[in-house]
Amino acid sequence: MADFDWHKDRLTRATPITATYRNTQNVRRFFKAECGSHFKFDCPFMAWLKDGRPKTMGDAADAWFKKNMNKSP
Repeated sequence: MADFDWHKDRLTRATPITATYRNTQNVRRFFKAECGSHFKFDCPFMAWLKDGRPKTMGDAADAWFKKNMNKSP
């Protein structure tokens, strides 16, 4: 997936988060669709995304939602 374009390629829950991962508008749209309009990046979440452990976009959406579901929007 080295040639994956985080700006324009289609993202799915199965898309692996690779070393080339970038926080793009395309990625933000994916997370807003998965987590709701209240989705926001924060430093701990961004660090977790880039920590090198295998994960997918679906894993990331689930982790964000689980961590933030009890917070006020």
